[in-house]
Amino acid sequence: MSKARDLGNFVSGTASTIDTGEITNNAITSAKIADNSVTSAKLSADAIVKPTISSISPTVITNSATAVTITGTNFVSIPQVEAINSTGAIVAADSITFTSATSITATFTLATDGTYFIRVENNSGDAVRSSSALLTVSDAPTWTTASGSLGTIAGDFSGTVATVAATGDGSIAYSEVGSVLTNASQANCTLNSSTGVITTSDFGGSSTAATTYNFTLRATDAQGQTADRAFSLTSSFGATGGGQFN
Repeated sequence: MSKARDLGNFVSGTASTIDTGEITNNAITSAKIADNSVTSAKLSADAIVKPTISSISPTVITNSATAVTITGTNFVSIPQVEAINSTGAIVAADSITFTSATSITATFTLATDGTYFIRVENNSGDAVRSSSALLTVSDAPTWTTASGSLGTIAGDFSGTVATVAATGDGSIAYSEVGSVLTNASQANCTLNSSTGVITTSDFGGSSTAATTYNFTLRATDAQGQTADRAFSLTSSFGATGGGQFN
């Protein structure tokens, strides 16, 4: 009888131990589920503040220090900003100005020409890199024609007056800033946008007095970068034969 009682106590004791273990395990499982819920909530919160990049301005800069405005979402004061060359080289911005959650300005000095991805990292560690190389670093056009006087031309002269030239990436387009050279009531000339040749059918138009025409020309390269230079042309009267006098 005592053996049966001992066996009953043993079975009873085992059952109690199992029940207690199950309760403990259930508690652990519940805690684990709760932890997972907290983790999921944290991940959701992090996703909300993950920055994005939609555009930059300007998209083309020179090697000199230049401020670039980055537009996007979820920027936090003050993020880290980097330019990543297509070769893999990483250059941190010289300075960063936080404007709002959708706009920051980063100043870059990039010595190497090429194309660059932009990376923004918030203080939380959430970061984004632009999906394409948004920034191009390229030298601006360089004028090879010295500024200043392009010569003295006989009034009423017809023909080629002068030629200006600049170099840069790709083809160069020439234009006038303002309207003095190409104004019919002033210098009355035509500027060839492709070759830089300046011609006229009647230099100075209706003017009969010696006049100096001051004007500014612009060279624009294939990437839209520009360089301006000031020039002048002077008309003369009284000389015969017409033509250009430099």
